[in-house]
Amino acid sequence: MQGGADPPPDQATARTVDKAHGRIETRVAATSADVVPHLSWPGAAQVMRVERTRQIKGIVTTEIAYYVTSLPRTEAGPERLLALARAHWGIENKLHWRRDVSMNEDRCRVRAGARALASLRNLVLSMLKSAGTSVPAAREAYASDQSATLQAVIGRFL
Repeated sequence: MQGGADPPPDQATARTVDKAHGRIETRVAATSADVVPHLSWPGAAQVMRVERTRQIKGIVTTEIAYYVTSLPRTEAGPERLLALARAHWGIENKLHWRRDVSMNEDRCRVRAGARALASLRNLVLSMLKSAGTSVPAAREAYASDQSATLQAVIGRFL
């Protein structure tokens, strides 16, 4: 894909550049199926190497990530695979942002039982979303009215 050796004969590439929030992020994806026969990975159809270069206030950082997919090139070229990888992290980041910022998860100092608390936070977020209520609105509504809080929880499960 890159490095000292010649690229695989079937290598295809895609590139995206995003400018937002004071940073410029460039992603270059290179895909190939040439290496798949040498992998011990059942169902693998392609591999992808993504090089992410981020420039923030003049400081440049680079990350490289590797992916293996069961999608053949006929179903997913480098552009689509790059978009899929990006969408995955977008979902992941949104979930964590909601838990970290809205539910103050990062400030919690509980270590024993942290997974159970994370599950409860996810349950609460799911309940609020299905009720069409934002976290700030729910905090305000339920902080001073415990009966409304109990009714919201009991009404959901009965």
